[in-house]
Amino acid sequence: MLSSYLIAEAYARVRSIVHVVLVDADEELLTFRPDPEANSIAWLIWHLTRVQDDHLAELMNEDQLWDSAGWADRFAFPFARAATGYGQTAEEVGQVRAGASVLAGYLDAVHARTIAWLPTLTTADFSRVVDTRWTPPVTLAVRLVSVLSDDLQHAGQAACVRGLAERAGR
Repeated sequence: MLSSYLIAEAYARVRSIVHVVLVDADEELLTFRPDPEANSIAWLIWHLTRVQDDHLAELMNEDQLWDSAGWADRFAFPFARAATGYGQTAEEVGQVRAGASVLAGYLDAVHARTIAWLPTLTTADFSRVVDTRWTPPVTLAVRLVSVLSDDLQHAGQAACVRGLAERAGR
């Protein structure tokens, strides 16, 4: 049986991994890229948070915190306000510059909203179709797992990039 508490535990793991990656992270570490085409820690954490904010806000029928809570203004990136990172060029990835406290703050705000919402779901909610553009149509449960999977992968990538940066003397 699918449980909102189990899903919440999984999302909490994303937050835990990101917070470990951000410990004592300065701008040099956060913007380190193993090669010019690679993603930085800052981009990976911003992107995973934007995806969770974007996708789950839609499921909740709420505005994204990126806009409603002023996070877009705090980050002040030079690309489209609606950007989530999908399809960005290597140059755009390099333009993602944010301090650890801002990255953690945005993640914590999105995480808190996610964790507050999940217990409101019933077992029946998980089978509700939320996207008919796919075959088969995407249910709420599948979308939650999809976002979780993407977030966990990017959190792990951020941890890996931090390890590479540290080995390179950054």
